[in-house]
Amino acid sequence: MEKNFEVTKNEFQRQYETKIDGELLAVEFSEHDRKIFLTKLTIPEQFIDSETQNQFITKILDSFKDTRFKVMPTSPEIAKFFRKNRLKYKDLLPAGISI
Repeated sequence: MEKNFEVTKNEFQRQYETKIDGELLAVEFSEHDRKIFLTKLTIPEQFIDSETQNQFITKILDSFKDTRFKVMPTSPEIAKFFRKNRLKYKDLLPAGISI
């Protein structure tokens, strides 16, 4: 079942975040030379490997579709998501990078 939630960019804590059922889901990031490094996924145990986790990552990645930023998924969970959705998000990877 798809949940309706909004992901916000918290510049101070350098993370994308949302709250679902009172729980914080977050992806830490850093920016360098028009690249966004998604470095760490922090997610409550009940959402690990769930459709909610996939929706959360999807919303973050979709926010880069019409930007000049490229995405470097250095978090193992986000790299795994990239591999599962390779065709949909391959254009977000920098040239020469494959996952």
